[in-house]
Amino acid sequence: MGFQLTIPANLYGGSGSLHELSNILKKESARKVIVYTDKGIRNAGLVDELCKVLEETGVEFNVYDDIKPEPSYIEVEKIQEETKNAQADLIIGFGGGSVMDAAKLCSVLIGASYSVKDLLDTPQIAAKKIKTIMIPTTCGTGSEATCNAIVAVPEEKVKKGIVNNEMIPDYVILDPQLIRNLPKQIIAATGVDALAHAVECYTSNKATPFSNVYALEGAKLIFENIRQAYNEPENMKAKEAMLIGAFYGGVAITGSGTTAVHALSYPLGGKYHIPHGVSNAILFETVMNFNKDACADQLADICDAINPSYSDKSVNEKAQYVIDEIADIVKVTNIPVNLNEFGIQKDDLEFLVQAGSEQKRLLVNNKKELSKEDIRQIYSKVIG
Repeated sequence: MGFQLTIPANLYGGSGSLHELSNILKKESARKVIVYTDKGIRNAGLVDELCKVLEETGVEFNVYDDIKPEPSYIEVEKIQEETKNAQADLIIGFGGGSVMDAAKLCSVLIGASYSVKDLLDTPQIAAKKIKTIMIPTTCGTGSEATCNAIVAVPEEKVKKGIVNNEMIPDYVILDPQLIRNLPKQIIAATGVDALAHAVECYTSNKATPFSNVYALEGAKLIFENIRQAYNEPENMKAKEAMLIGAFYGGVAITGSGTTAVHALSYPLGGKYHIPHGVSNAILFETVMNFNKDACADQLADICDAINPSYSDKSVNEKAQYVIDEIADIVKVTNIPVNLNEFGIQKDDLEFLVQAGSEQKRLLVNNKKELSKEDIRQIYSKVIG
């Protein structure tokens, strides 16, 4: 059986690489640009740096900063409606996963006859209308590399993914200076999200030799650097490694796919609005323990990559080492590990089980098939 991988065509990285933007705009002969971002990024002063570079190029640009965290498909439709007359030659997504996902959706929506709702039902009809430049300001979602866009579906109280290669970004800029002052809790949540991407993709039913290269290297970079990036604010080497590791995790998603960790996290974001990285972190250890006997070989490969001193251990010991490392990272970075902290009680269990079991797009990637009882047991362990 064949396999393929589609990745962004142009990638720039390293400190100060934001300034490559001027070369990109010249290459594309862009006259008008629309920037999608959010108010948190604007208030942090990062948008000012972007605007400075844009002003130096002389290009006309508009900044749209009203993107909410983890928007619904209705909110994305509103964003598209409010910016459709910008007549932009290029779209820049400048922010975290929600911003970049919204920007990618706008790139296939502006001027289209279909809506976001249509794409939820029939994602293959999407066609790119405007080229995109993705510039992440967190170190975790990997959205800058993927053909995915995640939106909340309020009437179903879940989140769903729209997947189409037309949304692969045309340009990506990974500038570690943009995450220099990232708050610790965001480094933690987005970093663990990126780690989940890498580990899940490497252990996925859809993993391929192409995706495994990126998943394994992404996992290695994040395992080896997330604690330093979290604990040492000035450790730019660790932060740059996190940014690259997150990108690799995103590439792995496009070639493979996440599994039950992400599948079961979607209802937590959709109904209870728990931040995506946090909900993944809460579930990560428990799901991997459930999966361990089915993907021990793959987890052992990850162990070999991150801890050569374990070379003489058994496959089972190596697999457990990786799961223990995941648990330790979540603990060290002070991410909550119990859904009780978000007001979720045993009474919520039946909704979670039903909604989680409906995430077929990702559950089919899981090495072990999950019955509703399996899903109930997993949620029960993290409700406490």
